[in-house]
Amino acid sequence: FEGQVTLMPHTGSRGLGYQICDDSLAFMAKHVTKLGFNLPDRQLSCAMIQTEPGMRYYNAMSCGANYAWANRQILLHRSRDVFSKVFSIGPRDLNMNLVYDVCHNIAKKEEHVIDGKKRFVCVHRKGATRSFPPGHPAVCDDYRDVGQPILIPGDMGTASYVLSGTQKAMEETFGSTCHGAGRVLSRKAAKKASRGRALQRELEDKGILVRWTGRSTLAEEMPEAYKDISQVVEVVHGAGISKKVAKLRPIAVVKG
Repeated sequence: FEGQVTLMPHTGSRGLGYQICDDSLAFMAKHVTKLGFNLPDRQLSCAMIQTEPGMRYYNAMSCGANYAWANRQILLHRSRDVFSKVFSIGPRDLNMNLVYDVCHNIAKKEEHVIDGKKRFVCVHRKGATRSFPPGHPAVCDDYRDVGQPILIPGDMGTASYVLSGTQKAMEETFGSTCHGAGRVLSRKAAKKASRGRALQRELEDKGILVRWTGRSTLAEEMPEAYKDISQVVEVVHGAGISKKVAKLRPIAVVKG
């Protein structure tokens, strides 16, 4: 409802995920030479899902996803604990309930209609997230009538959005929509562009309190480093692959 305060932790497997990627690239780069692919970039190394290296990666990625889920649960617990202490209210009386937890940058085994036939396939979403429609069996009971909840986070100075999945996404994008706006500046370029600017003051002038660890962290995530999230959301909404539900305006940001 309007005026409600929400928390949106945006994190995953962090260093573990990076290590899984690094280790997997090492053995996939060797495997891909057997497939006869001419790759322009080593990071595009791949494997068929039902092969030994394919399953090796998939299982490691699944471990990373489990770690990421546990990571977010800990953040949720600690957030509740802080609010409980600040307002002198018991955790159960806070009514800080989890709305939804969702992965992105992950591969999922799913059933999709391809060329008129149902097929069981592996959908790898990079910079994307699920957008399953109302009634889909993979959507949990609480949201099955309205469709998969979709969380699209903005940057430090812009809104974030909650959307819901659609049937059109199942028909056109393998049940997928975007996860964020996407960068227009690399981390290195953002740090260069932020020199001489008081980013904390700029955000506070907009009514946004910010806390961070290290100047580079703030610079890498400066608002100008990303595309306009509102335009991106209008595109996916207009295309019918997800439907707008709520807009969240930032009042405080923590960058770790």
